[in-house]
Amino acid sequence: MSAFADDPGHETASAMAAPSPMQVRDRLGFRFWLPAVWIAIVVALATTANLLPLPSPIETDFAALSNWPDRTHWFGTDQLGRDILSRAIFGARISLTVGLLAPALGLGIGMLLGMAAGYFRGRVEAVIAAAMDAVMAFPGILVVLAVTAYVGASVPLLVIVLGVLTVPTFMRVARANTLVFAQHDFVLAARAMGATHWRVLSLEILPNVVIPMLIYALLVISRIIVVEGVLSFLGLSLPAPWPTWGNMIADGQVDLATLPYIPFIPAALMFLTVLSINLIGERLRARTDLRGSAL
Repeated sequence: MSAFADDPGHETASAMAAPSPMQVRDRLGFRFWLPAVWIAIVVALATTANLLPLPSPIETDFAALSNWPDRTHWFGTDQLGRDILSRAIFGARISLTVGLLAPALGLGIGMLLGMAAGYFRGRVEAVIAAAMDAVMAFPGILVVLAVTAYVGASVPLLVIVLGVLTVPTFMRVARANTLVFAQHDFVLAARAMGATHWRVLSLEILPNVVIPMLIYALLVISRIIVVEGVLSFLGLSLPAPWPTWGNMIADGQVDLATLPYIPFIPAALMFLTVLSINLIGERLRARTDLRGSAL
C-alpha cells in the first residue's frame, strides 16, 4: 500500500499539480470572454439606445455637414450632418434583430424537420430531404428580390425570408445528430420499454441535439448579419432614412476617398461583431467536443 494512501494533503497537492482535461477545458480563456464582452456592449447599447444621450439618427444638422470626429460628434457626421455614432448604435438594432430572429425561426423549423427525418427515416426522410433540396435550389438573393419587389422591404419580412432560407442547413445538422443519437443504447432501451415516439424525441434525443444546434446557430447568426448588411447595401432592408450598418456603408461609398470614416466605422463594427460571434461559437464548440477531452 502506498505511504500516501491515508494522506489527504497528498491527494490535494496531486490534484493541484495535474488538473484534469475537463478542468482545463472549463477555462474558456480570453478568446471567449473578450468577444463576449464586445457582444454584451453592442447588445446593451442597441437595446438602450433610446435612453442614451444621443442625437436623433435621422435628424439633419446643416451646421455639421461631413464633420470629422470631434468632441461633439465622437464618430463624426455624414454628408447630411447626421451623427455617425447615433446611427451606428441604432443601426445595430436592425442587424441584431434580423441576425437573431431569422436563425431562431430557421432553427425551430429545421430542428423539428431534421429530428423527424433522422428518427423516422424512410419515406418521411425522403420527403423532407426533397423539400429542403428544393428550397436550397433557389438563389437566396433572387428570393429576397422577388419578395421585396411585390411586398416591399421591411424587417419582419426580411426575418421571415432569411429564416426560411436557413431551414435546410439547420435540418441537415439536426438530422445528422439525430441519426447518431437514435442508435444509442438509451434510445433503444426507451423504445424497448414502450416509450412513444414523441417521448423518445422530446426526452431522449432533443436534449442531446439541442446543444450542437445552438452552437451551430451562432455561426448562422454571424452569417445572417453579413447577409443583412449586403441587403441593406442594396436597399432591400429597412428603407431610408432609418440607419442600418449596410446602408451606412452604401451612403459612404461615394465619398470614400475624402470621408473614409463614414463607411469604415459601420464596416468595422460589423466586422468585430461577426468575428466575436464566430470566436464564441468556436470556443463553445471546442468545449462541448468530447473528443478534445483526451488532448
